[in-house]
Amino acid sequence: MKISGHRRARLAFGAALGALLALPAQAEPASPPKILSDPATMAANPLPDFSYAGYGFGLAPLPADAGTVIEVTDHGAIPDDGLDDTKAVLRALAAANAVKGKVTLRFPKGRTQITEVLRITRSDIVLDGAGDGNGGSELWFPRPLKLIDNSHDYDELRAYLVREKKYQVEPENNIDYLFTEYSWAGGMITVGPDKTRAVSYDGSKDARDPVLARGVAGKQFGRTLTVDDATKLKAGDVVQLQWFSVDGPKSAILKSLYGDTDLPIGSHHWSSPDRPVVVQATRIAAIRGKTVTLGDPLLHDVRADQPAVLANWRHLEHVGIQNLRLQFPAAPAFGHHLEQGYNGIYMTGVFDGWVRYLVIDRSDSGILTDNAASLTIADVTTTGDRAAHYSVHVGAVHNVLVRDLKVENPVIHPLSVNTRSTRSVFLRSTVAQDGVIDQHSGSNHQNLFDQVTLHIDPKQDKGAWRYRLWMGGGAPYWKPGHGLYNTLWNARLVISDAVPADAEVAIVSGLEGPGERIVGLHANRRITVSYDPAPYIEATGMAVDAVPSLYDYQLARRR
Repeated sequence: MKISGHRRARLAFGAALGALLALPAQAEPASPPKILSDPATMAANPLPDFSYAGYGFGLAPLPADAGTVIEVTDHGAIPDDGLDDTKAVLRALAAANAVKGKVTLRFPKGRTQITEVLRITRSDIVLDGAGDGNGGSELWFPRPLKLIDNSHDYDELRAYLVREKKYQVEPENNIDYLFTEYSWAGGMITVGPDKTRAVSYDGSKDARDPVLARGVAGKQFGRTLTVDDATKLKAGDVVQLQWFSVDGPKSAILKSLYGDTDLPIGSHHWSSPDRPVVVQATRIAAIRGKTVTLGDPLLHDVRADQPAVLANWRHLEHVGIQNLRLQFPAAPAFGHHLEQGYNGIYMTGVFDGWVRYLVIDRSDSGILTDNAASLTIADVTTTGDRAAHYSVHVGAVHNVLVRDLKVENPVIHPLSVNTRSTRSVFLRSTVAQDGVIDQHSGSNHQNLFDQVTLHIDPKQDKGAWRYRLWMGGGAPYWKPGHGLYNTLWNARLVISDAVPADAEVAIVSGLEGPGERIVGLHANRRITVSYDPAPYIEATGMAVDAVPSLYDYQLARRR
């Protein structure tokens, strides 16, 4: 894997900057936090094993075998000539699709101009370049999806926006416009199985996936599942474990999601009965009789009153995008939910995929995910001056690891877990301005923000300094903001110099969700933490040096 000189310089600068911003020395716990070391605390406040997030359930290295290499220059692309290279790139992509086995579509050094959507619809393919820095490979996308996307992939989403009257209304800015379909969907590079439903917003069009087996018994956080009939299953298969709200608002899965909460639970959890409320894509590790060993732990119990099925799932495997710069023009930003579609990557229907060593400049959204699992997104930097919607959006996915993300551009939701996201992790991510954590409603649960660094600018109100760190979005029909076991671990707040060194800053939330764990939230000023509803909270104001990263700690224990 290539690391450009530009990236090496940026990494060295980041390390130096981190040293300059190091917090004052303070007393640290001599042992791991009680939530990891005290049996009574652990029993009352369980933590999922987040270390399964990422490619190969967190244990497998990302592939290095390029297979057959298809050079886009061999099909007519000429970098840096100022002319459009789209047709040449599409010819090269067609040649790559004709290759059996592993294939790499290689982009040259310099700028390659693309004005159509690149659609990746096969497994075992890598889009590769010469690096994301100076002298590397730049993909130049001068036009938004609003102009170039001629598909009907988002017709269902468009109809939903009209039906639900999804308008962005800002009277002070004279804005009263319908949301665009590209606010959270679509990408210049779109990955997903051909002829599959790109979005699911119309319940009347829902159809359950073919059932391979019905679950009989399984324990939450265990890896074994008893099924009624294992004859359609085999070791190595990737399947989806699906829980449905079979009893409407009284469904047992909703209590497993949210516990004994008094918070209202939105109707979208049960109003589309053919749409699962929780989805876990996993690989079958072993089968013995009717006992199936799964590749990762069960999100929830499986039992008579909380049934689940193992379903067939159309998906791609081993798709990678790496060593590239995705460049967008200096076009205006029309506002929140009014994005025109300067989106980098839209990755759907993928298992065991990856994105690494990318710079994405001036995007509306850098990377969007949906209906995917076991992805690693590593060493991505989003830059630019356009106000973006998402940097990396983790939505309707399972076991996604976002590692070493750097958010240098202004982003409304810089770190976001969205509808139906489960056991996904933001690890060592840095937000350079207006850092917030977005837990975006819609049964997202068991997600981890681990060792993240957020630069924030608190404001003074009536003599007190205050900052809202958790800024969850989502409509009321998908509330609460999150389910059980979402966790913030060892997060560092870098508070601006506008706040006096001896000041105390109140770190607050809006109304979020039940079962949050907040351990080791600390800053370069004294802080207090207020979260609604009441979370498990430990070691506020101090870094957890004994276990700097919960993900790394759990991964080491598995190894």
